[in-house]
Amino acid sequence: MSVAFVKEPNEDQVEALPERDLGTDPNFVTPSGLARLDAEIAANEAALETARSANDKIAVAMINRDLRYWRARRSTAQLTVPQAGTDVVQFGHRVAVRRPDGQVQSYRIVGIDEADPTRGLISYLSPLARQLVGKEEGDIVRAGPNEAEIVSITAEEAG
Repeated sequence: MSVAFVKEPNEDQVEALPERDLGTDPNFVTPSGLARLDAEIAANEAALETARSANDKIAVAMINRDLRYWRARRSTAQLTVPQAGTDVVQFGHRVAVRRPDGQVQSYRIVGIDEADPTRGLISYLSPLARQLVGKEEGDIVRAGPNEAEIVSITAEEAG
């Protein structure tokens, strides 16, 4: 085989990383979600300086990709708070539901980047959130394989 077809590695060359998917849905965020975006940008900027100081080209490439993602998410963020004086579930509300076995679970409907189901934070795009939005206390919604009753709706900014 001719050496013309052999690509020699260049120590300054870092393989291009695929961009993180920004999605096409609106980037609704709660106030705490907006703060999280700012915190992610600050943390990545600090990590970038550390990686540059260590001359870690792979880390620099990965952090730059993440910074592009977080900056794009920040630039498209649409701060959204529940409308006051309404009894229907909206983005940003915390909703408690009672399952058929009597178990009560609480969920807060939040933006894509702030969702963390283990903490009861569900994306507004999730099937459960889509079932809850627009409903009122006492309404029955599909929650997984069963149904659940909405037992409370609150607009706290805990999250």
